[in-house]
Amino acid sequence: MTDQVAPKILCVVGARPNFMKIAPIIDALTQSASPIQVRLVHTGQHYDEAMKHQFFNQLGIPHPDIDLGVGSGSHAVQTAEVMRRFEPVIDAEQPNAVLVVGDVNSTIACALVASKKGVPVIHVEAGLRSYDRAMPEEINRVLTDQISDILFTTERSAHDNLLREGIASERIHFVGNVMIDTLLRHVKQAVSVERVLSGLENADIFLQGSTGYGVLTLHRPSNVDDPVVLERLLVTLRDISERLPLIFPVHPRTESRIKGLGLESLLATVRIQRLPPQGYLEMLGLMSRARLVLTDSGGIQEETTALGVPCITLRESTERPITVEQGTNTIVGTDASKITFVTHEVLSQGGKGGRVPELWDGRAAQRIVAILDKWLK
Repeated sequence: MTDQVAPKILCVVGARPNFMKIAPIIDALTQSASPIQVRLVHTGQHYDEAMKHQFFNQLGIPHPDIDLGVGSGSHAVQTAEVMRRFEPVIDAEQPNAVLVVGDVNSTIACALVASKKGVPVIHVEAGLRSYDRAMPEEINRVLTDQISDILFTTERSAHDNLLREGIASERIHFVGNVMIDTLLRHVKQAVSVERVLSGLENADIFLQGSTGYGVLTLHRPSNVDDPVVLERLLVTLRDISERLPLIFPVHPRTESRIKGLGLESLLATVRIQRLPPQGYLEMLGLMSRARLVLTDSGGIQEETTALGVPCITLRESTERPITVEQGTNTIVGTDASKITFVTHEVLSQGGKGGRVPELWDGRAAQRIVAILDKWLK
């Protein structure tokens, strides 16, 4: 009798938010009771040398078996280039399935290639909807779900979204949130705020002040590409910093826009500490001790809910409604008066208490692999 060859899954990672999602999945797959061949494909949508330490090493992710090296570009160029480079990988590897996470360009690009080649697609973090088609990620989410064979959801509302879009219920599995798996696994290893700010001239403002500090992240094109919106946000945030000093890890895109539009003077205050992009453990340390977080990031809305830290989201909508309904998140858009009002409300009253949503318990990846074990057989 010949030995049966273990099924092979290509796991795709492309951009920074994907790393926190893929880490516990790869770990659970490699520890599965049933042998599974796991091959990690990095599209290179986001990649630089610093990320090797900030994400791969910190999160214990094995270095990619295959690196497509796509790099940056417009949505169309980047998506097309990922597809062009991923197709030969499918042909060479002959996987039993392709697993994609999240909603970035690499997600939809690799799912499309796999689907057209007849390879089953597994989508982790399926069914999230903002119902704002102006967000490129919303298009990626909807299309990826339509061509996926197995869809793993993080919250129950995602299941209802998928049913409304015609996805068969037997393909949908509510398993919890793999990003929270990563957070709970690493929270004790988080880099302290003191260490992140060590050597900075004005660190005492953030470490010893009676008000504490806030964390700010800003990167969405809708916020940083429009000069009027970006200036309004920076003016508002500068005013907020007079009451609550802000630590601002600046995304390269945002840094470029601020400089290009001549808005650097709006950040010329000791009460806003600009930092280069931070690693996962550094951001976890900053957020876990913050009075509040101001952000336009989807993942940070989930992380702050898990940490019990008030979150003010600088967007008009969210694809993660559970962070508002059950968690610590409040949506304010980019209106200066709303941002200021909610910030002062949080500082004076403590913000929403919230609770950790169902199945955000650190075992989502284990549930995913248990389902995949049965499906692969």
